[in-house]
Amino acid sequence: MKKITLLGLLVISLSSFAQQKSTGDVTLSTNMTANLTLNNTTSKATLKLTGPSDRWFALQFGNFGAGGGMETGEDFVYANGTTLIDGNHAGYAQFPNTDASQSWTVTSNTVTSGIRTIIAERNLSTGDANDYTFNYANTTIDFAWSRRSNAGYALNNHGSGNRGYNVSVPLSASLGVDDFSLKTSAIYPNPSNGNFSIETKTGLDKINVYSQTGTLVETINIEGKSNTVEVSLKSLQTGVYLIELQNDQEKTWKKIIIR
Repeated sequence: MKKITLLGLLVISLSSFAQQKSTGDVTLSTNMTANLTLNNTTSKATLKLTGPSDRWFALQFGNFGAGGGMETGEDFVYANGTTLIDGNHAGYAQFPNTDASQSWTVTSNTVTSGIRTIIAERNLSTGDANDYTFNYANTTIDFAWSRRSNAGYALNNHGSGNRGYNVSVPLSASLGVDDFSLKTSAIYPNPSNGNFSIETKTGLDKINVYSQTGTLVETINIEGKSNTVEVSLKSLQTGVYLIELQNDQEKTWKKIIIR
């Protein structure tokens, strides 16, 4: 009886930790990789995308199979040399559309030895018809990639040698190791009426609030390195804002919506 009880507790314990699924680092082409992680606890998707820093590179994701790249309405993102752009395809060999609502929030954008690494996150389901809905129950996902054939950031015909597919990429649950960085911080409710709770696994020193145009609109200093902070931004107009979370070790960005 003890053995059965202990085994049951172990299964429950393991299942409680296995709240993330990841593709791991998927090699798309030379100097280009993708890593997608779905978090069932926070209902967030995190994408790490790498590619050559001197040109645009793009990733389409969803359920489309080999040959389904650039079909009308398919969701994709691309690095334009400055940030990550959220878009949808307008059909084969047609210039894509840029989504009116940019659902991905870039938390890191670095260049090392000619390789750009972008880390961004968004909700599993954004409510935007142009966005693919990530389903945590899925066991695979399809990737299609492309990049410019030469240096430059203006979108152009990439040519047949600069595109490809990685389909049925496994999404595997893993226990992993707890991440105590600021990027794992949770903000709720979001959207809200201006009152937010921010939970971190590490201390928080300061919060900067920016408009979408990059204007600093408010700074909140946190005393005592609290892991849970109640924030009131009800004085701000309704809309989308970016908040910068800081401590003495790091900083990260999150998107909030005030209704």
